[in-house]
Parts: sequence; C-alpha cells; structure tokens
Amino acid sequence: MNLDAWIMNYKNIVVEGPIGVGKTSLAKKIANKYKLTTVLENANENPFLKKFYTDNEKYALPTQLFFLFQRLDQLTELSQADLFEANLIADFMLEKDTIFAGITLSELEMSLYRKIYENQSGQISNPDLVIYLQAEPESLVERIKKRGITMERDISMEYIVNLSNAYNKFFYTYEKSPVLIVNTTHLDPIHNMADFDSLMNQLKHFKGRRAFFNAI
Repeated sequence: MNLDAWIMNYKNIVVEGPIGVGKTSLAKKIANKYKLTTVLENANENPFLKKFYTDNEKYALPTQLFFLFQRLDQLTELSQADLFEANLIADFMLEKDTIFAGITLSELEMSLYRKIYENQSGQISNPDLVIYLQAEPESLVERIKKRGITMERDISMEYIVNLSNAYNKFFYTYEKSPVLIVNTTHLDPIHNMADFDSLMNQLKHFKGRRAFFNAI
C-alpha cells in the first residue's frame, strides 16, 4: 500500500483534542494533501461563547446547547445529503459535546442536557478513525495566546487543565472507533513537514483499535 492509498480506507476521519491543540489546522492540512472534504465547526457562530469565557456558570448551558444543535445539524445534513460517499475529515465528533458539558454544567443542568443529547444523537454514525491530539496544558495555553483570538483571552489555566483531563478520561475508555493518540507537546505536524510526514507514516501503518505516537 502506498502512502496515498491508506487514506481511502477511512471514509470519515475525525481530528479531536482540547482547545489550542491544533485539530482544525491539522484537519485542513490532511484534507489539502489527500483532497478530502472538510467538515469544520464554527465556534464564532455561537453567540454565547464570548460571554461564557467571562462568566462560565451563567452561560454554560446555553453555550453547550448551541454547540450541540450546531454539531447535530452539520452531521445530520451530511448524512441526509449522502456526502459520506466522499472521504471526509472533521475537526469534531459529536461526543466532544459531552466532554465540555461534563466540566461546565451543574448537576441539574447536566441532567437536562443528557436527556436532550440522548434524544437527538442516536442517528449519528461513528468515525472510521479518530486522531486524538494531546498536549500539556502549559503548551495549550501558549498556543491559545499565540493565535490571538480575542474572546479566548479570558480562558483560565484551570479550565484548560480540567478540559485536558476530561479529554484524556474520555479517550481512555472510548472504543467506538480506532484511535491514534498523538502527543503534540514536542511534535508540530502543522508547521514542521518532517513531523507531518512522520504522523502520516504512522497513520499508514496503523492497525488495531488504539495506538500512541510521541515525538522521539
């Protein structure tokens, strides 16, 4: 199998990870190399997000519900339009919504959220492959600062630590799709072509349900 052929085994690839880890940039770079269709979420469309970063408790539920329905709409539209006939790469999976909800919602809000999620999510297909990007919280905060998105200036280190821990806990038990776990603390597949090629080679030879890739 040559390097270009392996990608055709996966109709629906997802790049996941916490804020600032580089999932959207990597999804775009892979899509550009292999001529894949991208499915990207647009956080800027959420009218509650900026307020959430300054007052988590007050705006957690509307922020989370907006994202849930936005993601559901995108994935449902793809399914109904038969775009799964194309090879896709996305920068989100629906289950990510539960990760964020779990660290931001109160017990009462989570109870309501769960009912809505379980009622709406049953028809969404699982990815054929998940590329889960990790990085140390300090590295994530540095990347968030570097990209300079105004509404992200108020994100706290505590929130990033909690989010990173929640992602790790989720993927520790996730078994619905094969997962390649990539530690990007000292790996830069976005700006370093050698790192990108190493990651693609790792994906080419990936077998089984779970594997880990770290910079040497």
